[in-house]
This record gives sequence, structure tokens and C-alpha cells, in this order.
Amino acid sequence: MKEYFFKRLLLIPPTLLGVTIIVFAITRLVPGGPLERAIMESQMMDASSSGFSQSAGQGMAISEAQLEQLKAYYGFDKPVIESYLIWTGKVLTGDLGASYRYNEPVWDVIKARFPVSIYYGLITLVLTYLVCIPLGVLKAVRHRTAVDTFSSILIFIGYAIPGYALGSLLLLYFSVRLEWLPMGGFVSFTFEDKTLSGQILDLLEHSALPLICYMVGSFALVTLLLKNHLMDNLAADYVRTAIAKGVSFRQSVLKHALRNSLIPIATTFGQNITLLVGGSFLIESIFDIDGFGLLGLTSILDRDYPVVMGVVLLSSLLLLIGNILSDILVALVDPRIRFQ
Repeated sequence: MKEYFFKRLLLIPPTLLGVTIIVFAITRLVPGGPLERAIMESQMMDASSSGFSQSAGQGMAISEAQLEQLKAYYGFDKPVIESYLIWTGKVLTGDLGASYRYNEPVWDVIKARFPVSIYYGLITLVLTYLVCIPLGVLKAVRHRTAVDTFSSILIFIGYAIPGYALGSLLLLYFSVRLEWLPMGGFVSFTFEDKTLSGQILDLLEHSALPLICYMVGSFALVTLLLKNHLMDNLAADYVRTAIAKGVSFRQSVLKHALRNSLIPIATTFGQNITLLVGGSFLIESIFDIDGFGLLGLTSILDRDYPVVMGVVLLSSLLLLIGNILSDILVALVDPRIRFQ
């Protein structure tokens, strides 16, 4: 099994290489990049200052020398392969480049968003499994009872409403109409001036609505996945045999059926590692949370390609590591599984 996971680790570099090559090529081929935007802004400034005059014979507000300088600044003066090799060499030394928009190192821009996204992602992950696993067990044991029916209604209603749409409704009701909670942001502007208890209360007030939106989609998937597999295992022969030999129903559920039912949960656990940091850019946009997901969206819209490449690289790395963690968890949950 150690050889299997070692081979999986060896597959991470070539996989990252393939992903980044594709994204890097797309950033060089799509129209409307930073070079075109710089030319457009220069044309608009020249038109407003000189009455829409044009440069000599070129129809542009910048000269050829200035254009070459812009290409060199944005790294478009070299072929795609050569530019990619240069970028890869910098990445291997820990340099992700400099942001076009923020004029700062990409790693510093990304690092500033990590605490926010990890905060929401970690709490969402913990609360989801702490609530959904007991709820899934309860629904399987109390199948077709009032508890199962009522919880299923709530779960499917929450699953049917997208998190960003629910966020808009929650803001309108709790923040605009009732004025109980703040409109958005990670913390208030006066956060540093408050006492420790005041800071904790301020953070909780700002976190309540976003956390509801983050968790509402995961509840249905984890709860129903566990319920369905637990019901299948409760109907299996080994559970009936255990009960026939005198094992209590409670022990049969918790010690035998539940462990086998956790296998699909462990399989999907690694995919949540990316969500742990990435979050949802739509939810972050609605609540004005300056996190990792919103950074990725704004960098794409602003054609901030160094930040785009940094976000893609880290997200892909986390996803690959998460898949390996899923395999490890599956092997721990089910001792029958042996990876070769």
C-alpha cells in the first residue's frame, strides 16, 4: 500500500504540469488580455486629452516602442512555450510572479486571502460532518417516520435553493428588514478597537449568514448518502447475524453497519479540501467576503493572469492531495481494501 501512495505522490508533478500548461496557453490565446486593456486605456486617455487625436499613421495612442515595452512588461514578447518555461522556473523557486492589478507578489496577494477562506471552509467542513452523520443515522433508523419526513423536506428545500440565492434572501430579511445582522464583510471596520469578547461577537455576527449558505448545499448530499448506505447495510446478512447472536441493535448500527456506510463519505472527503480554501465566489461576492474564491473570479475578470495561474496551481495541488487523503481514509475505514 505504501508503494501505491508513493506512486500517487509521484503523479502530482506531471498532473500539475498538464493543468498549468493548458491554462497558461489559454491565458495567452484569449482576447482582451492585459496588453489589449493597457492599449485601450491609453487610447481613451489620449482621446480625452487631445480631442480624439490619433498617433502618426498607426491609429493608436502609443508608439511601437511603447508597445514593445508593454509586451515585455506583461511577458508577451516571447513564445508561449518559452514564457511557460520561465514561469515554471520561477515557481520552482517559490516565485509566482507579480500581480498586474495589485502590483504585489502573487503569493502575498493569495496569502492575504487564506485566513478568511480557511476560517469559513474549516467551520463549514466540521459542522457539516458533525450534523449530517448523526442526522443520517437517525433518518436511517427512523425511516418513514415523522422525523425522517420532516427532515427530508427541510433538506430538499435547502438543496433546491442555491447558496447565493439563499444569501440574498437572508440579507434582505435579517440585515435589511430586521437589522439584526450586518450586511456583509468578514469583520466590521471598528473590529480592532473592540474588546476580545466584542471581537468574537462581531466575528460571529458576520459569519452567521455566510455559514448557513455554505452548509445548505452539503447537508443533503452527505446526509442522504449516509442514510441510503446505512439502510443497505442494516438489511445485510452480517447485521442480521450479529443481532441474532445477541448483539444489541445499537451496537450493530454503530460498530458494524455505520463503519461500512462511512466508505462513500470518506471517498468524497478529499474533494472538500479544495472547498476548504476555495469556498464559493458567488457567496463571497454577495457577502463582500474578500476570500480565495472571490480573488480567483476577480483575477479572471481583470485578466490578472499571474494571479489566475497561482490560484489554478494551488487549487489543483489541493485537489490532488485531497484525492490521496480520500484513498487513505477509505483504507482506514474499510480494512478489506488494499491498494496495489
